[in-house]
Amino acid sequence: MKTHFWKMQGIGNDYIYFDCFDRFPADPAAIAKKLSDRHFSVGGDGVVYICRSEVADGRMRMFNADGSEGRMCGNAIRCIGKFLYEVKGVHKDVLTVETLSGIKTLTLFVCGGAVQSVRVDMGAAELRPAHIPAAFAGERAVDVPLEVEKKTWRVTCVSMGNPHCVTFVPDPYALDLKKIGPAFEHHAAFPERINTEFVRADGRNELTMRVWERGSGETWACGTGACAAAVAGVLNGHCGMGEDVTVHLRGGDLVIRVTKDAVFMTGPAEFAFEGDVQI
Repeated sequence: MKTHFWKMQGIGNDYIYFDCFDRFPADPAAIAKKLSDRHFSVGGDGVVYICRSEVADGRMRMFNADGSEGRMCGNAIRCIGKFLYEVKGVHKDVLTVETLSGIKTLTLFVCGGAVQSVRVDMGAAELRPAHIPAAFAGERAVDVPLEVEKKTWRVTCVSMGNPHCVTFVPDPYALDLKKIGPAFEHHAAFPERINTEFVRADGRNELTMRVWERGSGETWACGTGACAAAVAGVLNGHCGMGEDVTVHLRGGDLVIRVTKDAVFMTGPAEFAFEGDVQI
């Protein structure tokens, strides 16, 4: 069966999007694994199914390149906001999207009928290790030691609806991420695997990071990861509470603001191309 798709990206974090308002596929995980292959199919960090919702303007189901389902994706949800506005005709400046991590509120910045950027209320950061989940004692895991690949790393654990481990390093681009990333992802301290951010503090409210995403490997960007990095930046004294934090990723920049009640992420969303694929 031929099915229409849209390829969209948020600062290089690229997914294949399907309009599932009227029908949801029988095996979404298998489709994600097949179509995400950059050599033999469309290629992407995964597949996002945009569905009808009873409680919001739309609902997202996202599957990583290995077929595992993710709870939320910050870059993908910005693209969903653009899709709902420009393709589905939901012409509202403020939209809501239902996710496995709850309903998220999106503010769209529109110019000439096109969505230029999106601000997402990502909700409050979860710091309790048992709720991340991460196998650390106490109410928070902030700047705690973790042995990975025979080296002790200082890590801060945060959930932004999905689990993150942030470690501050002198130079993220000097790391062999193909070796280190899987060692973090599958570490015994993280029973549901982990997304890992390798972050350099460039000055107050400015961070540079690389990310290893569970189920996808290194991606050019991760919205929830940028949020987690900014939260860790505040907790470790690199960033200010209630101040704009610029996070530099391989695919571009995101602006994150951490408050006591929520984390806000602002960044672009763009169409790359669209077409039909046999599935």
